[in-house]
Amino acid sequence: MSDERAEALEQIAAEIRTCTLCDLHKTRTKAVPGAGNIHTDILFIGEGPGFNEDKQGLPFVGRSGDYLESLLKLIGLKRDEVFITNVVKCRPPENRDPTPVEINTCKPYLDQQINLIDPLLIVTLGRFSMARYFPGGKITQIHGKAKFENGRAYYPLFHPAAVLRNPALQSQMEADFRRI
Repeated sequence: MSDERAEALEQIAAEIRTCTLCDLHKTRTKAVPGAGNIHTDILFIGEGPGFNEDKQGLPFVGRSGDYLESLLKLIGLKRDEVFITNVVKCRPPENRDPTPVEINTCKPYLDQQINLIDPLLIVTLGRFSMARYFPGGKITQIHGKAKFENGRAYYPLFHPAAVLRNPALQSQMEADFRRI
């Protein structure tokens, strides 16, 4: 199964890299399928690629990625021990919010990744990934409060970029992260 899982995830990544199903492909440099340990128990889902992610084709690089790595270190994990992806796989222009159409267009890719990785814990980073599992929830009210369904935990957290923009959230983010 290990080789089959790796092959299936690489096939999804290849599809994502050549996807033209929405207009985001027109302005991307590189699509960002996701990266990390495909045998992990912890899957992180962010919003969408930013400037640095678009250039490198990897999720959470640059300042947000550095901060996420420091948070992982706080709980004794390294980036290569988890899998990190986003709800949309291409950068929205000017880092605008992804639209519902864009999120729905990428949903089958994310669904397939989740099914293949089959994590015990899905950590949502920010409101767009949170909305997938906590419809109508407000990140300021539910961050750090897990929900359990179908043998899996869903754990909403602030997006690392939001914490970098608002350092007052840092202590809450670190406390939430320690509960992982």
